[in-house]
Amino acid sequence: MTIPQVHSPAPEAGAAARLDQAVELLRGRQVAILTGAGLSTDSGIPDYRGEGAPVRSPMTFSQFLGDLDYRKRYWAGSHLGWKRFAAAGPNAGHRAIAGLESAGIVNGVITQNVDGLHLRAGSQRVVDLHGSMDRVRCLTCGQYYARGDIAARLAAANPWLDDTETIPLSPDGDVQIDSVADFVIPECSVCGGLLKPDVVFFGEFVPLEKFTEASALVQRAEAFIVAGSSLMVNSGIRLLDQAVKKKLPVVVVNRGITKGDTRAAVKIDAGTSETLVSILERLRD
Repeated sequence: MTIPQVHSPAPEAGAAARLDQAVELLRGRQVAILTGAGLSTDSGIPDYRGEGAPVRSPMTFSQFLGDLDYRKRYWAGSHLGWKRFAAAGPNAGHRAIAGLESAGIVNGVITQNVDGLHLRAGSQRVVDLHGSMDRVRCLTCGQYYARGDIAARLAAANPWLDDTETIPLSPDGDVQIDSVADFVIPECSVCGGLLKPDVVFFGEFVPLEKFTEASALVQRAEAFIVAGSSLMVNSGIRLLDQAVKKKLPVVVVNRGITKGDTRAAVKIDAGTSETLVSILERLRD
């Protein structure tokens, strides 16, 4: 697999030495990797908590279920966000992870992201802990839909949304819409029930089967990488806890502080994409 050259800025003092340490820890080991929003910033998708990230109050699952106006607001914003998510492409970091998997170094990818970019980059085994924006599920009968089909229905029913294309995108594929009084919400064509993008809302739990699959990757691994996640979400911390309990060497790659820094064998405070490309190039030599 060919990995594009990443032109990164000069590394901070000590970053090169920490990269050397990380490569030596990972060499010859099967690696599980957990990725977060910081990996997708190079694809134009903003981070929740990185430098310059806007203050936001994401909708909770109870708000979505209990209030029609909240559902209208969510679906209007999510529709615009989906169009921009769908236009984003994998970056060098995603392709580097796919290369690590292809080389037999990484045993699978656990991601907190909902953008689907790991699969589009060529990764074969992806556990999407928080779901994926490209699927829609009926909360009443369980029917699944392709997001593209629902997007076509939304566009036809709400052509005025085309006038709101410049509103900033948020990391979970949402956009803040001021007025949604005239918005038409899609219904399940099977039972008329509530539709919801197949992602985990704030206030929801990660599905047990997803966490079990992610945990299995950690249990079979001999090292653990956290890439582009501040580990502020409970599911990520629980997986880190498992890795530490198993005494796996942990490498954290993230710009800024994470909740895993004190338990990492190596913390690399640098760009995720260029660091992962460097790790791939050196491990497959």
